[in-house]
Amino acid sequence: MIRNPEQLPARSSAVSLGRGLDLRSPVLLASGTVSYGEELHLLTDLGKIGGIVTKAISPEPRNGNPPQRIAETPCGMINAIGLANVGLDKFVEEKIPFLQQLDTAVIVNIAGKSIDDYCTVIERLDDIEGINGYEINLSCPNVKGECMIMGVSRDATFEIISKLRTITERHIMVKLTPNVTSISSIALAAEEAGADSVSLINTLVGMAVDYKKRKPLLTNVTGGLSGPAIKPVALAKVWEVYNAVKIPIVGIGGISCFQDAMEFLVTGSRAIQIGTMNFVDPDIGETIADAIEDFFAAPENPTIEEYTGSLIVR
Repeated sequence: MIRNPEQLPARSSAVSLGRGLDLRSPVLLASGTVSYGEELHLLTDLGKIGGIVTKAISPEPRNGNPPQRIAETPCGMINAIGLANVGLDKFVEEKIPFLQQLDTAVIVNIAGKSIDDYCTVIERLDDIEGINGYEINLSCPNVKGECMIMGVSRDATFEIISKLRTITERHIMVKLTPNVTSISSIALAAEEAGADSVSLINTLVGMAVDYKKRKPLLTNVTGGLSGPAIKPVALAKVWEVYNAVKIPIVGIGGISCFQDAMEFLVTGSRAIQIGTMNFVDPDIGETIADAIEDFFAAPENPTIEEYTGSLIVR
């Protein structure tokens, strides 16, 4: 179906993240776990969810880190993909036409080595129809000396988002790393610079080893830990940021079922992203979106606006 974001169906779980990013469901699928949607749409109805966040795009194609770059861990996985992607030209030529046909919101994740890289991507994409917003990746822990450097600095975060705000009127979502002393300080810098929302958390820096071979499982040695194991950390970071900023929060980290999603909503997330579980169950987004809709459609339950951030702390 052709996507028409101006005419979203009336749903009890519909949410707005501001600046034109209106979602029929608070459920988004996280960058790096759905590629560009081409394969996943054959396995699930993307029209049932709020939207997808594409794999990161950089100005030039990237091969990423050499294999082995994914390993299973207890209650999750660890990866060091290294922001492998097709590059800006191929994304525009080969991926955008498909994304424009999706009956769901499309958020493009953007990564780079410098502020100029981020500006180059947005300047190229900003006149193209079918993109509802950008997720600015300042927090990948698997690429040495690049976006992670900006994401751990309040001043660098403010500088890059301020610059991007001058070149686009589209929604800017900033993806935050938990690998900092104060995530709320970085979130405030993003808000002050003009970000419309923040998404958190990106993966935790982790490591897995083979004690028999006495070698790390990943060629990169360390990688990003994701999956159910990180959910308690993610919830704590969402709560911290919720009490610091006024812009919407998109919660990420170990969401694998309806209950997990509701925990993020009550803690302060206006929307959520599902990541690692897409590899386990490609239909998980639709399943959770349907369950959330059923909950908020029931007359005895609060509205999604009343429920969001309503955690009772004694």
